[in-house]
Amino acid sequence: MPFNYGIYFITYTCYQWLSLIDITNGYDLVYKSFDYLKTQGHYINGYVIMPNHIHALIAFHNNAKNLNKLIGDGKRFIAYEIVSRLKHMGNEEILLQLSDGVTANEKQKGKLHEVWEESFDWKLCDTYEMIEQKLNYMHDNPCKGKWNLVESPVEYAHSSAKFYITGEQGIYHVKNYMELDDIDLTNWHG
Repeated sequence: MPFNYGIYFITYTCYQWLSLIDITNGYDLVYKSFDYLKTQGHYINGYVIMPNHIHALIAFHNNAKNLNKLIGDGKRFIAYEIVSRLKHMGNEEILLQLSDGVTANEKQKGKLHEVWEESFDWKLCDTYEMIEQKLNYMHDNPCKGKWNLVESPVEYAHSSAKFYITGEQGIYHVKNYMELDDIDLTNWHG
């Protein structure tokens, strides 16, 4: 089974946990990166876009690009647009902070700003229980910890919680992992 085949729980975080997505109202940029994945034949099964990080449950197909390349392309697109919006806003303080975060080696390669933490986290979800656990975790994210952005997961606009709890699609259309007919889950444990 190729590395990028299956359902993965993906997390990536803004540099130094800065709320760059919220500051730039960059939620639409994440949706555009999801759209790109869909054009490549992948499915967005669940997500939450927080002010400074993203969790997504994505069903990847077998294709020429590996998981690192697919997620890296999305991160680069979002980063470029976030920097563009910060420049348009005249937010020199954050731009300087992002510039200072670039290593000397990366600067030599032409990189100007560090928008994301260096890597991203991924976990293959190989049981139905694990998929449900990851969906619940991400959907509860806006209601817990330091965030407390909403009372109920359904109230948070930038999440697939509304779909999984009420059956009604939210801002971004997701595909229920139980409806995937071209990703074989029958051999999974659970």
